[in-house]
Amino acid sequence: MIRKWSASLVRAGRAARGSSAPVTYSLIALCCLAFLAGPASGLNPAYGTGDELLAVQRAYFRRWGVIPAELFEGSAGAALTPATALFVHGSWVHLLGNMLFLYVFGAMTEERMGRVQFTLFYVGCGYLALLGYAVANADSEQSLVGASGAISAVLGAFLYLFPRARVTSLLPFLFFLPVRFPAWVVLPFWAALQWLAAGRASDGPGVAYLAHLIGFGLGFGYASVRYGRLTSPTRVKAAPAPAPEGENQP
Repeated sequence: MIRKWSASLVRAGRAARGSSAPVTYSLIALCCLAFLAGPASGLNPAYGTGDELLAVQRAYFRRWGVIPAELFEGSAGAALTPATALFVHGSWVHLLGNMLFLYVFGAMTEERMGRVQFTLFYVGCGYLALLGYAVANADSEQSLVGASGAISAVLGAFLYLFPRARVTSLLPFLFFLPVRFPAWVVLPFWAALQWLAAGRASDGPGVAYLAHLIGFGLGFGYASVRYGRLTSPTRVKAAPAPAPEGENQP
């Protein structure tokens, strides 16, 4: 099984090198491989089943995820968790939702920023988004995993860089019929939903909407400062995307 995952990683690396957005596709491949190799996928029999598997999953999330109550104790290992948590996901839905959004919005953003800058932007904003959530919930013992803070930053940058890009969205109140709107309509609407959800979120397991808002704000702010006023809006088409899956608190 390890050999199969290694072969998949090699093939993904070759495909990424030949694409126009190698960092985006490499990030997707890394997140998918990390999920498949970990206990959350439920595919590796070595982790056991039933209660044994659940115990392994909890230990896995606590090791690689962000635990706000432990983050500021001065441990070097805990300080790295906002970076490692970006590559850990709690479920298939969590993973696939995040990777779809990264696929749709990441490639164009990377092409505009360049590979090195996009890599630093993605990891840096993702780290700060999780850190910001931890500061706001400093007493929480709940582990937090997922790439949504970084992906939200990509959405924020995309909104600034490509405000007129046409995005196909599935709206539940229209019976999930695909509707095309420009990014300047879809993404602020998405951010408003995160704001409302964050205000109504309760303690305990769930989605870290605050991390989404922080990431989105960081991404939009960075793009506006780095690139200034855009002289000619770009018109592009984006693939269909459902509602995003957020940071998971297993």
